[in-house]
Amino acid sequence: MKLPFKFKSNPQAFRASLYITLFAFILELIFFQFISSNSDSGNQALLNSVLYFLILFIIVRITIEIYIRKYIRIRVSKILNELNPEIVKDFSEDKNLEIITDEIITKARERRSEINVLKNQENYRREFLGNISHELKTPLFTIQGYILTLVEGAMKDKKVREKYLKRAAKGVDRLISIVKDLDLITQFESGIKTVDKSDFNIYELVENVFELMEFESEKNNITLQYEKDNITPTYVYADQERILQVLTNLVVNSIKYGSNNGYTKVLVEDFNKEKVIIKVIDDGEGIEKEHLPRLFERFYRIDKNRSRKKGGSGLGLSIVKHIIEAHKEQIFVKSKIGVGTEFSFTLQKPKTSINFL
Repeated sequence: MKLPFKFKSNPQAFRASLYITLFAFILELIFFQFISSNSDSGNQALLNSVLYFLILFIIVRITIEIYIRKYIRIRVSKILNELNPEIVKDFSEDKNLEIITDEIITKARERRSEINVLKNQENYRREFLGNISHELKTPLFTIQGYILTLVEGAMKDKKVREKYLKRAAKGVDRLISIVKDLDLITQFESGIKTVDKSDFNIYELVENVFELMEFESEKNNITLQYEKDNITPTYVYADQERILQVLTNLVVNSIKYGSNNGYTKVLVEDFNKEKVIIKVIDDGEGIEKEHLPRLFERFYRIDKNRSRKKGGSGLGLSIVKHIIEAHKEQIFVKSKIGVGTEFSFTLQKPKTSINFL
């Protein structure tokens, strides 16, 4: 015969039975002390108390189990089932109060965690839509303004026509840049875009980036430099085209927000036996700590007004992160206000040794 309860520890039943037994024991001692003449009253009272406790524990235990099973469990399950049937589908009839309580608490915590994730996703979606609409709106309105001006009569003036068409073309280029960057990120996130790895000298790549950025660095009074411990080339195993894009984005970012007469430095060091770490360091104004976790989000800007004046799609760091993650490598950032910023990422060393002679 299956009992309506299990003989397991039950703090509620134990405490209730203990308190009633102690109260009965005290009353029985008083009775034997002042009314009864039984000389063995203490032992008798103790024996009775043990019996009381066992009987009470069984009664209270059964009562609690029946109450929980027949009333509270049904009511709670009904309410939870209305919210989410998945929460109560695993509850079986033979589970006691402690198991049911623990499961409800666990399910409630999981549900709260899911709600928090959904809230964060909703906030991110709202912010992302606001940012992308702003990024697209600026060049679109610019193009629209120039074209309308030309349509309304400025087309006849050759100088005005050429100037406005060139400015409209710049707006189109900016739109194309944003769309291409978004498409690239989407391809990496969906797994369509892969990396084509090969062995190459990382210092040659750094020199190529510096050559491309020479004009931009001179315009911003930024000195480009890299440190090389010896003349031996340092090879890595990665997608050369994508790492060129990573270094270019990081160096461009460093130049944009570097200090006047400052520097942008690239260091290549051993990370461990299998990897190297490439660091892009500047002595710019630095980034506040609260912004660091969100730097790689799409369109995230520390100072929106200042950043938009600097140009760019706002997707550079997000692309950098996706490329490095596609290599299954790590990217780091650390910064201090008034000192500068350091972006760094790891790359795999060649799997086979390379003859440098």
